[in-house]
Amino acid sequence: MQATLSEQEVVRREKLKELYAMGVDPYPAPSFEITHTAKEIKDNYTEETKEQYSAISLAGRIMSVRDMGKANFAVLQDSTGRIQVYLKRDEICPGEDKSMFDIVWKKLLDLGDIIGIKGYGFVTKTGETSIHVTSFTLLTKSLHPLPVIKEKDGEVFDAVTDIEFKYRQRYADLIVNPGVRDTFIKITKMKNAIRAFLNNLGALEVDTPVLQPIPGGAIARPFITHHNTLDMPLYLRIANELYLKRLIVGGFDFVYEFSRNFRNEGMDRTHNPEFTILEFYVAYKDYLWMMEQTEQMLEQTAIATNGTTTTTVNNVVVDFKAPYKRISIFDAIAEHTGIDISQMDEAGLRDVCRTLHIDVDASMGKGKLIDEIFGGKCEGKYIQPTFITDYPVEMSPLTKKHRSKPGLVERFELIINGKEIANAYSELNDPIDQRERFEEQVKLMERGDEEAMYIDYDFLRALEYGMPPTAGIGIGIERLAMLLTGEVSIQDVLLFPQMRPEKND
Repeated sequence: MQATLSEQEVVRREKLKELYAMGVDPYPAPSFEITHTAKEIKDNYTEETKEQYSAISLAGRIMSVRDMGKANFAVLQDSTGRIQVYLKRDEICPGEDKSMFDIVWKKLLDLGDIIGIKGYGFVTKTGETSIHVTSFTLLTKSLHPLPVIKEKDGEVFDAVTDIEFKYRQRYADLIVNPGVRDTFIKITKMKNAIRAFLNNLGALEVDTPVLQPIPGGAIARPFITHHNTLDMPLYLRIANELYLKRLIVGGFDFVYEFSRNFRNEGMDRTHNPEFTILEFYVAYKDYLWMMEQTEQMLEQTAIATNGTTTTTVNNVVVDFKAPYKRISIFDAIAEHTGIDISQMDEAGLRDVCRTLHIDVDASMGKGKLIDEIFGGKCEGKYIQPTFITDYPVEMSPLTKKHRSKPGLVERFELIINGKEIANAYSELNDPIDQRERFEEQVKLMERGDEEAMYIDYDFLRALEYGMPPTAGIGIGIERLAMLLTGEVSIQDVLLFPQMRPEKND
């Protein structure tokens, strides 16, 4: 945190004292009637509609001021955008009292201050829709100066790009970079479209525990905490899968959750320790049905978010229009490496990793080795939406064995722009088989695999009551948001990404 005040911050605090001395409350009670927004006025004001804008009441932040002596032009920004306002001293302060204009407006207000204005719409000689201000009220005095942003004709051409600033001070980033707000509005549209699709299918949105006694449902390293009253360790959720399946056991046929998950792993442009996964589970369906629904849902979501099925990321056009390509993981590896690994044991896979110069360690079992080969040599090649299907059983401890292909499971991953976006199964509902799969994970943990799954005995008990045939999927919301907004870093689709502690000045 900053230890000393800058010169500008000192000046603003002096202005604050002067305002109080004049009897002007710089932080008045939060009641200011708003009748219009900047975007509404700019979009709809015409000569024919001007009567609708003859009594405007609007609040916003001062972003720029042009001093013209007895009159000023300024730009105000509200939650919808920016609009020019015009203030004339003799209209703001008729008669002899010029204090509100000459002292408050010209001397004591700063860029970043929030004001409320009343006035009427008009169009300037240059054709810009503006507001002629008849009165203004200071609503909030800003004590910290905004970053300097260069603009010309209302267009930002030197927006703040400093990563430390953008991610640590997202509140200021949102103020000075209008495009950032647009990104998060798109993300809200995306989530709403997904909810609408699932709700239309009859799904029930639910909430499951974030603090869990067993970190189950995924292969990942958990965050560990402690509950004092119960005197027991708890784990921040790495996935909500096992709880949603419990609900399927309990009689719900279709459930979903936007799950905030936590994984104690590395950070990069596609990973943050805190992130959101959409998971949904449907009784009496399989992974083939899930593929069809997933591509339909994503196509509709892309249109709802952007008005089209296409999006552009790093000059690459991705099309979400269904249907999507399907290829098995073994065929994908053979296609991109020229090696058929479908019948190989662990020793053979290690030889392949050496041949392909893929780093592995002794803790990795057969499933992890295959995952490393696919991730290192294949995943990045799939730009258009592609379902990678039919994984080896060793890679999928929660997945039903394939109905016609021994040694495989009914699973797919959806790869888009070289990254996994979704992971789905025909869910394993055989409690005996599930127990054996968990026990295999324990053996991997004993070999040093810190991401291997724990045994969840309560979940096994739930399966013993009987879970119907079920299809389930998890979709990475931030990764999908990156695609639909054209962002290349997960930090740009998280309002408050994780960062190192701020250094004191």
